[in-house]
Amino acid sequence: MKTRKIITLLAHAFVGWALCTASMVLGMTLTSVENAIIIHAIAAPIIAAAVSLVYFGKYGYTTPLQTAIAFTSFVIVVDFFVVALLVQRSLEMFASPLGTWIPFALIFTSTYLTGTYVEKRSGGTASTRA
Repeated sequence: MKTRKIITLLAHAFVGWALCTASMVLGMTLTSVENAIIIHAIAAPIIAAAVSLVYFGKYGYTTPLQTAIAFTSFVIVVDFFVVALLVQRSLEMFASPLGTWIPFALIFTSTYLTGTYVEKRSGGTASTRA
């Protein structure tokens, strides 16, 4: 895969991560941490679906499975290195299934299902532009 295509994929993953982070930060600003975690768990798959819809609709360089793996891996890596280690200086966030693991699974599932939907709707594979 060409560098431009990888950057495009990762840029979309970054946008998804940034919007999910914004939902968490906004939630913590307006309500309790517990409620913010619930808001984030609800928002994460919606955000992933929206970002995936844009990615698959305009680019679609990767298959739904590849994209779901890339988006979810990006979120996990950035949450681990940036949020947990640099910002919070603790891995405590990974002890919360609702705070991390469930949103990770929902991001994966939402991205995969969106890609599959776009493939079926367009009558081909999402990665035909690769």
